[in-house]
Amino acid sequence: MPELNRRPVASLWIGSRLHYLNQLCLKSHVVAGHPTILYCTDEVHNAPDGVEIRPASEIFDIDMSLVAKTSASFLSNVFRYKMIRKTGAIWIDCDAFCHRPFPEEDAYIFGEHSYRGALNCGVIGLPQQCDVMDQLLDYYDNLPDYPPWWGKRQRKKMDEQNNNLSHAARIYATERTAFGPQAFTHFAKVTGIFDQARPREALYPVPFQLNDVFYDPFGRVEGHFTDETLSVHLYTNGTRRWWRKHVPEQGSYAARMCEKVGIDPALALED
Repeated sequence: MPELNRRPVASLWIGSRLHYLNQLCLKSHVVAGHPTILYCTDEVHNAPDGVEIRPASEIFDIDMSLVAKTSASFLSNVFRYKMIRKTGAIWIDCDAFCHRPFPEEDAYIFGEHSYRGALNCGVIGLPQQCDVMDQLLDYYDNLPDYPPWWGKRQRKKMDEQNNNLSHAARIYATERTAFGPQAFTHFAKVTGIFDQARPREALYPVPFQLNDVFYDPFGRVEGHFTDETLSVHLYTNGTRRWWRKHVPEQGSYAARMCEKVGIDPALALED
């Protein structure tokens, strides 16, 4: 077991069983020396060695009825900031692979993704007390009628949603990223920290649109990396279902990283 003497990282799992890609990503942070905490709503018995399992209720109680009407990732957008405020740990999505340890000295760790210059929130490091945290938590705790950055088109689309849904679920049904990247991008601009974002290559070097490259034995995944690359987002929510049900091909990035950190994909495939 490596010495866990770096900044702690933490994530949330809703469910009882991890997929091998989630095992891989969590274990990569342990290997890099980060104490790694996985907050869970259920008993999880297949977490990798070195990952500390804790109840999600230590941060706040997950409304599973709301999750059922949205998605397992929906409330992670609220959970991540409440977790940071309470613990100071760096948030990591369960599909973010640790390429290099996170720097000890940087209070703000977040970055651009895709081709459009927007921010993502798959990896977030923030001071426990800061303006952007205040704004985000107030947004989630006191949802406005519409997200403040929405225009007429989004507002009209929300007005057409089923009135039997909760307010939060109607926002999600209108635009599922309104609680995640959209909210973080907006409040980073409002509070003046947007310019502190790392370039895409730092945390999301492979664009979402190219995520099949992780499973291609001839794909040049590392060609997307630079000296600034800290984390590699595998985008498991967007992965073709076939890849989640089969072991990765020998020589692919997914297979090589599993071998590197000691994960057997065959033991945790999706049913």
